[in-house]
Formats: sequence, C-alpha cells, structure tokens
Amino acid sequence: MQRLNEATGALIDSIGTEDFASVLSDTLQGIAPFDYTVIFGYLGAAQPMDLFDDFPKGKRKVFVEDYQEGPYLLDPFYLACANKVKPGLYRIKDLAPDRFFQGEYFRSYYARTGLAEEIGYFSEMPGDGTVVVSLMRAEKAFSAKEFRQLDDFWPVVRAVCQRHWSDLEARFGAKDQAESNATIHHSVELAFTNFGDGVLTPRERQVVEFTLKGHSADAVGRILEISPGTVRIHRRNVYAKLQIRSQGELFSKFIDELVSASVS
Repeated sequence: MQRLNEATGALIDSIGTEDFASVLSDTLQGIAPFDYTVIFGYLGAAQPMDLFDDFPKGKRKVFVEDYQEGPYLLDPFYLACANKVKPGLYRIKDLAPDRFFQGEYFRSYYARTGLAEEIGYFSEMPGDGTVVVSLMRAEKAFSAKEFRQLDDFWPVVRAVCQRHWSDLEARFGAKDQAESNATIHHSVELAFTNFGDGVLTPRERQVVEFTLKGHSADAVGRILEISPGTVRIHRRNVYAKLQIRSQGELFSKFIDELVSASVS
C-alpha cells in the first residue's frame, strides 16, 4: 500500500508534464503487470488521437497507424465512446457484440495484434471527448483479482486524466481545423450509409453495418426487427451485388472504400 501511495503521489506531481502518461502506465504496472499501454483520445467521429503508446515500432504500425486508417470504426472501444458508455474500467469482451471474436474485424485486424486481452479505462473529458487508457496483455487475460485491483484505482485514473487532458477538445480542434471536411467522412453513420451507394438498398447497408461490427444473424434480426433468415437472405444479396464471396472480402472492400474517401 505504501508503494502505491508513493506512486500515486508521483503520478499527481506529473500532471501537466510530458512524463505524465508514462508515469500513469508505470503506476498501473505496479498494480497488475501487462505488456503494452496505449491511450487514445476520442471526440465524435474524428480519427482517434494517439495520446501515448509504448509499442515497439513494428507493433505500433498495427496498433496505432493501421487502426487510425479506418478499422477503429469497428472497434468496440470506439463504438462504446460513440454510444456514451458509462465511465469506468471495462474488458473488451464486455463491450463487444455477440459474434465479435468470430467476426471479420477480429479476424482481419484485431487478431493481428496477438493480444490475449485488452481492458480500458474510459474517462469523460470536459466538452464531449473521451480518453481511453488501454492495458494490453499478450499471453493471458487479467484475473478477476487483478481486474478488481485495477478497478479500485479507477477514481484516481479518472481524476488525473481529466486534469491532464482537460484540453482534449481543443487539441482536436487545433489538429483537425484544416481537415474538418475529412473528419466528417470518418463518421460511422456516413461511412456505412455511403457504402455500396447505388448498389445496395438501405436495409442491405444496415445488415452490412451490424454484420461487420460483429453481430450474429440473430442479433441483427433483433436490432432491425426482422427474422434471422431474412438477415441471411440480405447477406447473400449483398455478396451477389458486390461480387464477393466472403465476409473477409466485405470487410476489405469497406475499409478500402473508407480509406480512399478519407484521402481524397
């Protein structure tokens, strides 16, 4: 306890300095060990802002650079921010749709990270932003005891993050002022609305959206108030219209179109 108290004091002293995020990571490591830390700032539909990470160069490309190019739109953490999840500590599996770990986002992107588990502190910021402090393990999931101990530290994480990143909204404004039109094109709603424009029906685009987010046919049916069989028919029609044969091709086509729109 004394060691944690001393670490907490050092953490508070680091607020407003360049070392704050690394001190925060070290403090949390003292509670429960993990392999990587990444801290993203989220604001509306804007591309997530990498506030801190400690990945080696090769892994940083997957976890940060590739993620920011489009896959974040299907990330349960991003979607939780967009849906205004209650602030606190969450396991990714508790936020993910029912078929997330069998879905194409997981197979085509998330599995490349090689993680055993990711948990995240969701801290609301002044304005409309959210800071997510993600703790990642490569070998094994956090135990119930470790999660509970990290959760006990949540009030401190929330308080220091709110103090240190109180200007998150202004950071996004300064960074993206010249790119406001591009930012709009990164919205989940607009991306899925425009996907397959002129080829797919509105209902088919809805089925695509929830399928790519990791929902099963049963779950999509409940959301759209149609039968699972009808969902599967819509999926077959989508594949035929887009001339593809798998959900993997659907995922790739969506990401390619999204990236092309963001750089055009």
